[in-house]
Amino acid sequence: MAKNSGNLFEFEDTDYSRYCGIDEAGRGPIAGALVVAGVVLENEIEGLKDSKKLTQKRREELSEKIKKCSKYYIYEVGAKKIDKIGLSKAIKEALEAIKIEFKAYNIIFDGNSKFGVDGIETMIKADDKIEAVKAASILAKVYRDNQMIEYAKQYPEYGFEKHKGYGTKAHLEAVAKYGYCEIHRKSFKINLSFAENKLF
Repeated sequence: MAKNSGNLFEFEDTDYSRYCGIDEAGRGPIAGALVVAGVVLENEIEGLKDSKKLTQKRREELSEKIKKCSKYYIYEVGAKKIDKIGLSKAIKEALEAIKIEFKAYNIIFDGNSKFGVDGIETMIKADDKIEAVKAASILAKVYRDNQMIEYAKQYPEYGFEKHKGYGTKAHLEAVAKYGYCEIHRKSFKINLSFAENKLF
């Protein structure tokens, strides 16, 4: 059973199948899609953690288990659309899509903002506390990482397989040298002041 006490959801049982956990990957990068996953666990899975606390190999292993032991839905918003509507609206769009998919469940989203979407609850550090949110964190991360690895084959000069689109020094140096590619978020402000060949 869950009680809503202000902004905090308190979970009193282990009936995982009643809850849909949502988490995202790719809010901060300057390239690639925003990926948001919703998961309803149908069986307990041992070893679930926030995806950031797992090795790549362990994330991949758990991702396969999650797909076999859950109902899940993955929604992505590409860089061009993020540039068009903004990151907040992109997150809202994803949350609304997952809410429709799992309308029969109690929905918990990691963080402290609902992005204007009614009918969901938020919890700070839910990816450390709620099994379904941990699972969503893993699915979103693995999906997006693999997507960026594939993009690296198409755009090898940027090193997407290493930094996954985040604004590392090596990535910024590549942008300064080669300019933007199709999957860069051109609306995101980046600092290329260190480079001789600036875009701006």
